[in-house]
Amino acid sequence: MDIPTLSPDISSVLVTGGTGSFGRAFVQHVLACYPSVHRLVVYSRDELKQSEMSRVYPQTRHGVIRYFIGDVRDASRLARACEGVDLIVHAAALKQVPAAQYNPMEFIKTNVVGAENVINAALDCGAKCVVALSTDKAASPVNLYGATKLCSDKLFVAANNIRGKRDIRFEVVRYGNVMGSRGSVIPFFLKKRQEGVLPVTDPRMTRFNITLAEAVEIVVFAIRHARGGEIFVPKAPSYRIMDLARAIGPECDFPVVGIRPGEKIHEELITEADSYSTLDMGRYFAILPPSPSWSLTDYRNDMNAQPVPIGFQYQSGKNSDWLSVDQIRTLIIKHVDPTFSI
Repeated sequence: MDIPTLSPDISSVLVTGGTGSFGRAFVQHVLACYPSVHRLVVYSRDELKQSEMSRVYPQTRHGVIRYFIGDVRDASRLARACEGVDLIVHAAALKQVPAAQYNPMEFIKTNVVGAENVINAALDCGAKCVVALSTDKAASPVNLYGATKLCSDKLFVAANNIRGKRDIRFEVVRYGNVMGSRGSVIPFFLKKRQEGVLPVTDPRMTRFNITLAEAVEIVVFAIRHARGGEIFVPKAPSYRIMDLARAIGPECDFPVVGIRPGEKIHEELITEADSYSTLDMGRYFAILPPSPSWSLTDYRNDMNAQPVPIGFQYQSGKNSDWLSVDQIRTLIIKHVDPTFSI
């Protein structure tokens, strides 16, 4: 019987930010689904989170897993952790928008310089594939966090131009808010509803929404199908912030507190300028690199992909797929808090 694989040439994996929401979900998926992976490195800087994660996935039970304390800012430590690694999934980032506005250089050091360190480590260690996680805030950024992630995206796309004869490909996965991730609005609202007040920044606000499982799925898709340089974007439903508030605390007050610095009313995943190089592949979009090293015709045929209309924009406020109040509640019970009820 064939052993399930992430890709035929991948047996050793490293995840930066491996103790974060995505990192934990991806590690769980790899351990459960891919016995062909014989080494799985969790690379992060937080020893407490690593200790907590090792209780769930101990090395004694999961012989493939390794815990490396390190920061993507530390190029030499990262290079050591990447020795012999076939696949790097880069999920490490500083993400809080207000903190980025106040501490810009710290975000640049982690999100931009850290990205360059990952690229150099991948080129030097003989990795086959690198997938970097991005964010909707990288599309037409209006805050420093988004600007650093846009810069990171550009670095990973351009890394395909300097690989020389190395058998390696770099790609990016860009998606919106992950339901229930740490620091996001849903856990915040679930906590605040006990006080009877859910503060709303702007009643017009909309956001994309995907689950952690869907985030893992598109990363696995990129690992298996990318040619190098694409930015993959999932098709995702949107929700209105007022519908989210009504879903969580229908009896609560909803005071409007005003938009925070660096926030958008609606989020984008694909800008109008990107429409000239974007393909619709069914479940996903792919923003293609400026000068791909592979045949565009073959790619379109293999992916059964079609160009999007010129001027196309994938924005949460103009989406055709919306979550209702009842659907939001169902998703919260399934993916965030099984004990949730109204």
